[in-house]
Parts: sequence; C-alpha cells; structure tokens
Amino acid sequence: MDRILLSTLAHRSPEEVFPYVRSFTEYPRYTDHLKEVRVNGDGGVGSVYDLELAWWKLSYTARSRVTDISAPTSLTWRLVNHLDARGEWRVEPEPESAPPDAETASRIYFEAVYDPHSANEDAISLPRLVSLDWVVRKVEPKLLNEARTVVERLVADIEGRQRDVELTVHEMP
Repeated sequence: MDRILLSTLAHRSPEEVFPYVRSFTEYPRYTDHLKEVRVNGDGGVGSVYDLELAWWKLSYTARSRVTDISAPTSLTWRLVNHLDARGEWRVEPEPESAPPDAETASRIYFEAVYDPHSANEDAISLPRLVSLDWVVRKVEPKLLNEARTVVERLVADIEGRQRDVELTVHEMP
C-alpha cells in the first residue's frame, strides 16, 4: 500500500474550516482533473460520491463512501469501486501558528492509503497499447502538484483571499 500524507495551515478555527473540507461537491473548483461530483445521500456517513476524473486521454469515475464524520475534526472515506483506497481529512487546532494578523489557525491534513496495482483495468478507458502500469508511473509524480493546487484553492476559499500556502509533505509513495 502507498500512502500520501499532506498538511497545510489555514488561518481559521476547525469549526470554520471543516465545512469546506466536507463539501466534496465544490471540489471541481479546486482541480482541473475533477470534472464533476455527484452525491447520493445527505453528505453524512454512508453518502456516496461519484467523482468524475479526466486526465490526458483517460476518464474514470471514482465512487467514494463517507465512512465516518467527527465534526469539526475528521472525515474518513473509502473508495468502493475498482481501487483499494481509503483516506481521511483531519483538522486540528494550531493557534500557536497563527500569524499576527489572524486570530487562530488550524492544520488541515489529507491522507490517502491506496494500492495503485489494485486498479481494475476494465474500469479505466485506456487507449490501445497503453498499460495500467504506464499510467500509474505517469500519474504518481503528478499527485503532489495536484495536491498543492487543491490545497491552495481550498485555503483561498476558507480564508476568503489568495495567498502563498505552504504544503508539508509528511509521506509520499
């Protein structure tokens, strides 16, 4: 299993941050590769999100189920189709890291644990002569840049303004 663990600081309390982390239907605004998100459920535990992804000549719909919510600190999920993957969004208060012009701060963590080789090749529309291993080798290095873009745009929404965001990489495959 591979693991990605990233974090960044938002200059808001966990109570202010968590609704943004939880609103998956807004995520297409944060990345160029997520085209649409549809939800089956009320957004609570058990809700299923269809995440339509597109990159290069590939398209794929990931289906993610919310497995636990402990607002305002944690939301866990698991993919329920074609790939063995699970993860968590976690928000922890970190007021000591707030800059002088902010009242408080929170650290936002994103963790994903996955087996890239568990993907069902039939579920991904691969062009002729393109192997799943080739796709995995091409996509994995792009994950960090994609995560950086998502985090910067998410923090801009949370804080109401754009700023340079420091992304801490705790673990990468």
